[in-house]
Amino acid sequence: MVQTIARLLERHPHLAALACGLLAACGFQPLGIWPVALAGLGGFAWLVRASSGRRGAFLRGWLFGVAHFTFTNNWIATAFTYQAEMPAALGWAAVPLLSLYLAVFPGFAAAIARGLARPDSRGARLPAFGLILGACWIATEWVRSWLFTGYAWGPLSMMLVGPFDRPGAARLLPFFGTYALSGLVVVLAVLLLWTVTARRWLPLAGLAAVATALMYWPAGAPEQGTLRFTLAQPDLRQDDLNDASKFEDQFLTIASLSVPRRDTEGEPRLVLWPESAVPDYLEPGYPQRYYTRMTAGGDPALARSRIGRVIGEDSLLLTGVVHLEIENKDGYPRATGAYNSVSAIYPDGALGLSYAKAHLVPYGEYLPMRALLEPLGLNRLVAGSIDFIPGPGPRTLDLGEWGRAGVQICYEIVFSGEVADRADRPDYIFNPSNDGWFGAFGPPQHLTQARMRAMEEGLPVLRATTTGISAVIDTRGVVRSHIGMHRAERIDGIVPPAASPTWFARLGHWLTLIWGALLLAAWLVARRFSKG
Repeated sequence: MVQTIARLLERHPHLAALACGLLAACGFQPLGIWPVALAGLGGFAWLVRASSGRRGAFLRGWLFGVAHFTFTNNWIATAFTYQAEMPAALGWAAVPLLSLYLAVFPGFAAAIARGLARPDSRGARLPAFGLILGACWIATEWVRSWLFTGYAWGPLSMMLVGPFDRPGAARLLPFFGTYALSGLVVVLAVLLLWTVTARRWLPLAGLAAVATALMYWPAGAPEQGTLRFTLAQPDLRQDDLNDASKFEDQFLTIASLSVPRRDTEGEPRLVLWPESAVPDYLEPGYPQRYYTRMTAGGDPALARSRIGRVIGEDSLLLTGVVHLEIENKDGYPRATGAYNSVSAIYPDGALGLSYAKAHLVPYGEYLPMRALLEPLGLNRLVAGSIDFIPGPGPRTLDLGEWGRAGVQICYEIVFSGEVADRADRPDYIFNPSNDGWFGAFGPPQHLTQARMRAMEEGLPVLRATTTGISAVIDTRGVVRSHIGMHRAERIDGIVPPAASPTWFARLGHWLTLIWGALLLAAWLVARRFSKG
């Protein structure tokens, strides 16, 4: 059987690389078939090792990446069905086009690994080759996360996150970080392949048992916090979200999910609303024309006041809002930019501290090189005529009796190492999002990456979304409560406590680079003793 598969790989290496990329993506949510994904990664490593040199290895790695990222990111195509200015069919072209770029990174990982293994004309022996390929994968996945503002979605380690009630093998994240753990996934896949090809059944059984145990071992007893919260998911469908005729009904829906319960009156309560929950501009001082579509008669003070009455005494609301940048040009004040923000609102309607999203979505929240691309018609990719402006980065909001909140809006939560202020560590991370754009695959993958940040940083994550999946995640990556897709519900509970800072929380991506260097050193040692 093994020899038959090997012959097929040899005869059709390019088709095999595409197939391996698809198999590797099956490990991600909502499928979560991680054994199949490990088999795909093992096949990819075999193809790279068997290539004639760096160019052949790059091509095989690139083809692997094209298939892998196209399947992983299929949810992006769904977003185009809600973009009135562009044809929906364009989404099915945009995903593979994006993948042509993203595939460069596994291509480089393959080429560098194969080039370093070149002294042995047969290629490196499999276990040693797994070490160098893992080290190269760490480096390229890390670079992918920041080059050209970065696209960090879908690290290989995402396949290691277990069911909602247990962390899976991702319990190792505090000691590795996301990208270093991805390198370990590559090493594991190659070791499994080696045990099969060498017919070493006892090591195979041992590796399989360890991997399975890590994936399904129980999380243990949870710790309890003290701060009460209410998290609202109003099920605001994307088709209706910007329909001004429905704003009032939408407000009444989320308001009904947020009122205090009698058994918690008199205790501090944190209320959490998602991104896009408030269509009103709440800051004073804008030209009146910007308030005309508001639900409170065009009065921002009245809008804030009725929100305060909804949440009630002893409560504080954190909600997604939009703030405008107003400039006076030629005596005519107008909005020149906007901030995708989270603001605190008190029971008396007063605005508190705010956070502005720093990691904006290119071609979604702003148009890069607008002066060049707008004449080509690509401004239609961006809603409205102005761009969002990035905020300064991770910031902790000291909310007094409601704790110290870190905020990551929507897409920001996927960026490992960039979600918490290391000089001013928060008690929890609030992750409001609008996942109504992203079909069946996007929301579970987004939630999984929020779970990874909780484990990595040792901080609970409270995730409020418009349509699901909303969740309360503790520092072990366990989903303590959640609301599924397309349901209007609330979660009442107590914010899980923060853990002590993890290794990753202390070292950040220095830890990533250390693990990459350790795999490189291990490869050098293995190469010396195996002559591979």
